[in-house]
Amino acid sequence: MAGAEGLVRIPELRKRILLTLFLLAVYRIGVHVPTPGVDSAALTQFFQNTKGTIFSWFNLFSGGALERFSVFALGVMPYISSSIIFQLLTVVWPYLHELQKEGEQGRKKITQYTRYGTVILCLIQGYGISAGLEQMVNPPVVLTPGFGFRFLTMVTLTAGTVFLMWLGEQITERGIGNGVSLIIFAGIAAGIPSGVSNTVSLARSGELSALTLLLVSAIILGTFALIIFVERGQRRIPVQYAKRVVGRRVYGGQSTHLPLKINSAGVIPPIFASSLIMFPATIATFINTLWMQSVSSALQPGSMLHDVLYVGLIVFFCYFYTAVTFKTDDVAENMKKHGGYIPGIRPGGKTAEFIDQVLSRITLGGAIYISLICVLPTILAEKAKVPFYFGGTSVLILVGVALDTVAQIESFLLTRNYEGFVKGARIRSRRA
Repeated sequence: MAGAEGLVRIPELRKRILLTLFLLAVYRIGVHVPTPGVDSAALTQFFQNTKGTIFSWFNLFSGGALERFSVFALGVMPYISSSIIFQLLTVVWPYLHELQKEGEQGRKKITQYTRYGTVILCLIQGYGISAGLEQMVNPPVVLTPGFGFRFLTMVTLTAGTVFLMWLGEQITERGIGNGVSLIIFAGIAAGIPSGVSNTVSLARSGELSALTLLLVSAIILGTFALIIFVERGQRRIPVQYAKRVVGRRVYGGQSTHLPLKINSAGVIPPIFASSLIMFPATIATFINTLWMQSVSSALQPGSMLHDVLYVGLIVFFCYFYTAVTFKTDDVAENMKKHGGYIPGIRPGGKTAEFIDQVLSRITLGGAIYISLICVLPTILAEKAKVPFYFGGTSVLILVGVALDTVAQIESFLLTRNYEGFVKGARIRSRRA
């Protein structure tokens, strides 16, 4: 129990955890603050009639804020979409590529541009949603349609997302864990009690047989076990350091390893992929034209186009995010400077090629694993009518973010000579 005791005895860690919980509580309170000018009862009725569509999918990631049309209805998805855009631009735009090389100052500048992009996306999405709500007349959702409602909705939703973006940054800097990921985590976790309650109600009424309930429970537990197993999996490349004589002392001569995560990108690929798919699908739903309605229908979760596009984006972002965050040339150069080498591989360029080859292979395995986790529950729910209330993406986010947060807590405990948070085990962060 030394790890749990350390949570209480380390003042800095205790303050960080309490601050994180407080800011997440502020987020959950804000979910219940409605946007002016909307009939909440009519909107709730609309969402009850659109279960299983893109609306319920987007509502899950917003933590129920879209269903209530609160000030946080857009969630953090515009910020994530803006981050995707600028990370892609750093590869193709020389100006941003040079900024990225400038270190901390360059990253701050890119972050500033990302915030500006978030505001622009919020304004576009806010206008599209407000215009779409005005077209819903059976029953009417908007109390006083017109330019005033559209402008007020754009400003309110933009301010809500900007506030969430600020909350996420405060959690990352002063709390525990990644702030944006924890906000998404809190939104998904808030739906767990209602999901469990609905399942129990179905079982009591006889609509859900005991065999189906056991099957669903087994699939959920198996999915959790698989995610934990793969997230903690590593491919260890042996590294040998040559002996060096400095003065009268001998340094090096030790053997170690370079750990490569099977899923180096973590929960970022499914979040990025979901964000890119949901943006056009949501806008298309509100535009009352035949071809846009066809786009909206084709991009609903469970459709063939949605699943194929979703898997393709996940694989792309697995490779892209891994390439952005793990620079094989820099790793090989640092190993060479410190006298390290991989047995049988020449230092320098050959080492970078070898690491890149190994990383590409295990990233493919990680991309297939993430795709299966994210798509399989949706297919079972649509085709086999298994009552899953959470998709694979949600489960992956829940487990992945929880593992990362526990890993950060462990790092605080270990630096103060406490045992790990989980006795006899070590939770490795994917940033380790």
